[in-house]
This record gives sequence, structure tokens and C-alpha cells, in this order.
Amino acid sequence: MATSKVTNLSILDDAVRTAGIQDAAVTAAKTSGVPTLFRPNAKPLIINGNMAVAQRGTSATGKTATGYYVCDRWNLAISSSGTWTISQDTDVPSGYGFLTSTKYDCTTADGSLGASDYILHKQSIEGQNLQLLKKGTANAEKVTISFWVKATKTGTNILELYDNTNNRQVSQSYTISSTDTWEKKVVNFPADTSGALANNNGGALNVQFYLGAGSNFTSGTLQETWASYVNANRAVGQVNHADSTSNDFWITAIQLEVGEYTSSTLPPFQHESYGDNLARCQRYFLNYIEGNEKIVGMTASYTSGTVVLMHNFPTTMRIAPALEIATGSSYYQHGQANSVEAITGSAISIDRATLNGTQLLLTSMSANEGDAGFIYTGSSSSKISYTSEL
Repeated sequence: MATSKVTNLSILDDAVRTAGIQDAAVTAAKTSGVPTLFRPNAKPLIINGNMAVAQRGTSATGKTATGYYVCDRWNLAISSSGTWTISQDTDVPSGYGFLTSTKYDCTTADGSLGASDYILHKQSIEGQNLQLLKKGTANAEKVTISFWVKATKTGTNILELYDNTNNRQVSQSYTISSTDTWEKKVVNFPADTSGALANNNGGALNVQFYLGAGSNFTSGTLQETWASYVNANRAVGQVNHADSTSNDFWITAIQLEVGEYTSSTLPPFQHESYGDNLARCQRYFLNYIEGNEKIVGMTASYTSGTVVLMHNFPTTMRIAPALEIATGSSYYQHGQANSVEAITGSAISIDRATLNGTQLLLTSMSANEGDAGFIYTGSSSSKISYTSEL
């Protein structure tokens, strides 16, 4: 007699209980291939770890000073360590769903770093997002950071966690084994039962990848357990990626997981939609308007020679932001009735700023501007941005 298969069978809530499962009935072999959920519905602790969002642009040349330049949330921290072109690059490890990386290209070498010199690729994380680490308690968690890296120069490199709340740090080394070859690294950090992270919107913890460090940071013994920071112990063994203009350094797929993992047990990288990733980045930097012939917003008369412009943000920013503005050859222009008036960058300022929007004042306007109008960009290099970076 032929047997038939029962499909679409529903199991009632609470129908399967522990007492009803025979000893050894569920084994690893039987569950092989069944996906495991890691931190379901949680957002990655590292923002823009795949370097997909680059609101400021895709390339920045001649960089010798600390700043945010290309891929959102990633900061170049540097002191007299060569000159660099930083770019959002399409060179990525193949077959893992990554499309972009951050590339550091050394364009002016520094083969002998001064004692206080350094160069870092880093991200600072809000303390209120890190309370699950339980740092400073008896239940403090270990941390694992994984990433893909590719570099011209091989050798020892240092990854550091820096606790800004308590001035504590811990460093671990990893090795780039093959030149110009993508390698995946999994780095474990111990728990810290001392020093709770501040539970606020400040930058409580820095994740810092060294590309070079002077003797002030390399002359001691590498601090591989949490302790109050001693500069000499922070980057011991770090190679100098700034020692040749032939050197390039790429990094992507950076993730931070709570717990201790190996390459075989590490949770998969959480690929967010571009929209979700962008919204999280916009909490810290919002490129509100950029480019030629684009509407910036509607205006209303404020006082004689001054108009007001309101901006509402698409997301809540970390703090009331600062204004970043760039003007091209045609500046911004105010259109009212049949008149057009050029506006310089210095004539645009924040009058009121909140987490959700700003009121801008545009001064030095003609007295006959009337009651209402609009502002639009007059050249491709015109830009209005807001920053609340850590």
C-alpha cells in the first residue's frame, strides 16, 4: 500500500514539550543546515561596517589631518604620518556580498615616524548602545571583532578598544600574511569587570585599527588585558603602512559581536538594507542638499534683509548639529517673484537647532525680498550638511 506525505502540518502552541522529547532524539547531525539566529532583530553594533554609505563623497586626497572624509562613521585619526588618499573602493573579498571597502593610499611616505606620530582607522560608539557589554560588572562580556583586510605591507598590526569613559584600553595583534590579498581576521578581547561605560550619547568606546605608530606607543609591552592606558603599551609591534608610496590598505566587513567566537563559530555579517544603513549614519552626519539646481527649501521674511529657512531631518540626530556649508561659483540663490539673489556661504547660519531640525537665517539680503520665496543651489559644488559626529 502506497504511503502519502503530509504537508503544511501546523503544530499547536505548547504541543511539543521537553518531557515529550526522547533522550538523544535531537542531535547536531539532525539539525545540520538549520539556520541559527544570532541577536535576532538587533542592529549591528558597528555602523556602516561594509563601507556602503559615503555621504561626503567617494574620494578625499591629500589628507594629513584628523577628520571624517569618505565612508560614514569611519574617522581618520592621524598625526604626522604621511599623506593619504582615502576612497570608497570596489575592491572587496569575492563571494561574501560585500561591494565596497575603505582604501588608504599612501601618496607621501614617512619612513621614520616621530615618537608621537600615529595613524588610525576608527569608529566611536555611543555608550547607550553598549550597555549589553555589562562592562564594569562581574558579568562583563568578552568581545569579538572580525573584518576583512588587504594590504601591500605584511606583518603585525594592532587593533585596540579604547574606553573613553574610564581611560582604559586593551590591544590585540593580528598578522597580514600575504601582500595585496584579502584575509579575514577574527580577534578576541577579554571582558572588563572594571569601569562601566557611560550610559549616554557620548562616544564611550573606540574601535581603532592602527596603520602606524611612533615609539611613544610601541616601546612597552602590548596591553592584551584591560587596564588604565599606558601609551607605550598600546601599539607594540605595529608595522608602518606609511613608509612607502607603494603602500595601500583596504578594510571592510567590520563587525563587533558580544561573546568569544572563532572563525567557525562567528555569527554571519549582518547585511542591512542600504536605507537602514543610511538612516543610522544620518544620526551623525546628514548631507541635506548637494549639487546644481536643487531646491534647498522654502523661505519666509524674518526681518529687513533677512529670511528664514526651515529644515526637518529624516532621522533624529545624536545632538543638535553644527552646520557645514560649501558654496560654488554661483553660490546659493534666493528666488522670489521674478528676482534671483546670490547668497554666499557666510550669509547662511543656524538660528535654532534641535535633534530633529534647524531654523537657518539668510542675511545680507536685499530689503525688497518680500514675504516668501525659495532657496536653490547654484553650482555642483554647493552643499549644506549637518554634523553631530562623536
